[in-house]
Amino acid sequence: MEASAHELEGIAAFEARIRAQEDEFLWELAERSYPARRAVPEADSPVRTPFQRDRDRIAHSTAFRRLKHKTQVFIAPEGDHYRTRLTHTLETCFIARTVARALALNEDLTEAIALGHDLGHPPFGHAGEQALSHALEDATGRRFRHNEHSLRMVEHVERDGRGLNLTWESLEGIVKHNGPLIDGNGEPVGRYREHGVPVGISEYVAYHDLELWSYASLEAQVAAVADDIAYDAHDIDDGLRAGLFSVDDLGAIPLIADINAVITARYPVLDETRRGAELVRELISYLIEDVFSETRRRLGAVRPDSAVAVRNHDATLVGFSEEAEKTEAMIKRFLKTHMYRHERVMRVMRDAEAVVRDLFARYQSAPGDLPAEWLAHEGEDDEAGRARRIGDFIAGMTDRYAIIEHRRLFDSTPDLR
Repeated sequence: MEASAHELEGIAAFEARIRAQEDEFLWELAERSYPARRAVPEADSPVRTPFQRDRDRIAHSTAFRRLKHKTQVFIAPEGDHYRTRLTHTLETCFIARTVARALALNEDLTEAIALGHDLGHPPFGHAGEQALSHALEDATGRRFRHNEHSLRMVEHVERDGRGLNLTWESLEGIVKHNGPLIDGNGEPVGRYREHGVPVGISEYVAYHDLELWSYASLEAQVAAVADDIAYDAHDIDDGLRAGLFSVDDLGAIPLIADINAVITARYPVLDETRRGAELVRELISYLIEDVFSETRRRLGAVRPDSAVAVRNHDATLVGFSEEAEKTEAMIKRFLKTHMYRHERVMRVMRDAEAVVRDLFARYQSAPGDLPAEWLAHEGEDDEAGRARRIGDFIAGMTDRYAIIEHRRLFDSTPDLR
């Protein structure tokens, strides 16, 4: 329905006010909210910026709600107090917003990208992603990539296939927050070098170019580093809660040993739980402040004069200092050894991988077991297309639904606890 003259006047007035505010308060390198660039043009809102609408569409989507029942590290039956993919996403968003505000970037865009960056994750965390990736590779020669599935969710699955019609900047951030996918000659780079750019992304950019050769906006880069901070700090918190390691064990990392010493001097009689909470809080503060300082240093050295120049630069401009990067790498190695590969975690994850493998194989051999809305019409897709459709269906499952489906289709289902 077309807007009336009065409504158009209100939209124009709101846009003018936001443009003036952004010119006054945002950095020249920040993305501006107008004009909105959507694959399907639509009227703007008289009360929300285009990026606010993106953020809200993601937050109100069914894919976002399902994150509540998707694994971060511990599967839901392990306990009610561990992170889920939803709480991780929210924590990433809050950290990203803090950094964006400190750098005078567009907070609305930063929030939209942070909220949308993990929508494509399958059930059972990285174990489920690994199992689904191997199954798809065997069937199609292509691996599962959660950024591809995030794009498919927001543009092809949500709203009964109509998609959310997000802005170009939000989609770019969801797809490219970890950097370019191809070089200037169109050749895949980095993690995409071996298996190529995911089909879903290649098909999408054929009609809505996301400039896969360039880096993403500063807002997207902030969301990516906030993801790392949230992973490190909150996985430490969950690992301590689970008793997989102690605060003293973490002292093997020099920075954390220094933080622990400060906490002990300040609060000499804290119990282990409080010490852990203080450690996580101090670590988050340290990493956020480091990113702010290092990003200002990099931008001061490079001196880009626009958001376009940021994209065209040959490296990420938001990130950790060399010292913090070494510490962050040490944290990841510690967590890999003491948490992600702990036998208690690995045992459950092996069973979770088996659930995903079983479901994929069953739907391939017996497509009629898929829900009616996921069945293709006769002659609609080939074997590779059918495998991708099965992958989409499984990737959208929650942990709970995957277990229910496995129980429906098989005589025996692992007890994931």
